[in-house]
Amino acid sequence: MPGSASDPHAPCDLAVIGAGCAGLAGAVTASCHGLSVTLLDASGQVGGQFYRHPAPGLGAARPEALHHDWSSFTELRQHQQVSDIDHRGGHHVWTVTCESDGLFAVHALVGADGDEPRPVRVRARAVLLATGSYERQLPFPGWTLPGVVGAGGAQAMLKSGLVLPGRRVVVAGSGPLLLAVAASLATAGARVPAVVEASGYLRYARHPRALAANPRKLAEALAYGSSLLRHRVPLRPRSAVTQVHGTDRVTAVTVSRLDRDWRPIPGTGRRIACDALAVGHGLVPQIELATGLGCTTRTTPDGTRALALDASQETSVPGMWAAGETGGIGGAQLARIEGEMAGIAVAARLHDRPALLGGTRARELRHRRDRLRAFADAMAAAHTPGPGWTDWLDGDTDVCRCEEVTASRIGEAVAGYGARDARTVKLLTRAGMGWCQGRMCGTAVACLAEGGSGTSVPPSQERRPLAVPVPLGLLSSLEESAARTGPEATYQSPGGQNS
Repeated sequence: MPGSASDPHAPCDLAVIGAGCAGLAGAVTASCHGLSVTLLDASGQVGGQFYRHPAPGLGAARPEALHHDWSSFTELRQHQQVSDIDHRGGHHVWTVTCESDGLFAVHALVGADGDEPRPVRVRARAVLLATGSYERQLPFPGWTLPGVVGAGGAQAMLKSGLVLPGRRVVVAGSGPLLLAVAASLATAGARVPAVVEASGYLRYARHPRALAANPRKLAEALAYGSSLLRHRVPLRPRSAVTQVHGTDRVTAVTVSRLDRDWRPIPGTGRRIACDALAVGHGLVPQIELATGLGCTTRTTPDGTRALALDASQETSVPGMWAAGETGGIGGAQLARIEGEMAGIAVAARLHDRPALLGGTRARELRHRRDRLRAFADAMAAAHTPGPGWTDWLDGDTDVCRCEEVTASRIGEAVAGYGARDARTVKLLTRAGMGWCQGRMCGTAVACLAEGGSGTSVPPSQERRPLAVPVPLGLLSSLEESAARTGPEATYQSPGGQNS
């Protein structure tokens, strides 16, 4: 059997990258259909960001209390634990390549913090990308102060570490994640003075069919709303945090009313005392591994880039599938459905059983996926950032935190040197060239480069060969190893050329 314990160097049928909702569902489904599966994830535990849970050493009595729909996760985890899936936690995948024999090679780094990382290569007949997403951040004066955290980051602190970012936490930005974060923080004992939403929820009314077809989503929203009412948390729509106050730490924020384009309305600023701010303006699909192989992308309703997928979740690169947030932000339920669909599709291809794609289960999954995807598109459209958010900035506001590039320097690159896209701004200012590789500042840099439109590809989503930092010495050792061991172990560079 490929990839079995008797021959650990043999290729597996399917390599799944990401052990969240989508990846776990895809791995379990493929394994149930008789495929050998290797499941790789940077975390040591399955569950991804959505089902991030406390380490056993923390002794959490009821981790399910911090999660929505915990039973779905436990069911998947139980199937994974009794299956033959080769789960490899702590594997940081940095590239995927196509080898000369038609197989994929998944390259990862393994090693505990502080240890010298070692390279690992997993060869597979097919790959399922389930790498999730990261938060979209829009800068404003004071956002680099200690105490300002991502909205999803605040939830991760609570779920995995059982800690709060502060005792009095304002939750701000845009998107449905804010309601979930505020409800979780309030339930855990934090005081939440306000949930500040830049968009208006009435935008959902423009998509009545998507709303009517997804009553469960409305029920979730009502549950979060009830929790906020119970904890007396006020909701401030069409508003934004436009400044953070403090010296060594956050002490207060200024909340301003916004017009339809997200421009602050003069004279509406009100100060709210707090010791932490959890802020995020939606999520961005994490697609670097796919774009490194040349997978086709599409523009989502909220202006981000996601992978273009066919009806069975396959990308434009044959043999590579994707599920979950990589194809567009849609939530845990949609991610599980897409993961199962991808698992069925891979089994149909590798076992030459096309009838699987026309079976009752596959048809049911496609119907549910299309229904949930329609709601996800409506949600994205409702929370699309308006071009006027750039009016929040002053010249000294750091846009790129890693390289300390201010708004005025980006403005100089645009007005003084003719930069018209994020890549040119990056070359002139180093914005997006730091440790996060544009994940924090990419959207903002793209918007400022194009006068607020933000239609160019942010630095974080350019085609690039490395998805995570890799030591140069390790790359050199891989090439030397390939030269010594001959064609059978030839290392193929991320650009597709044999080294």
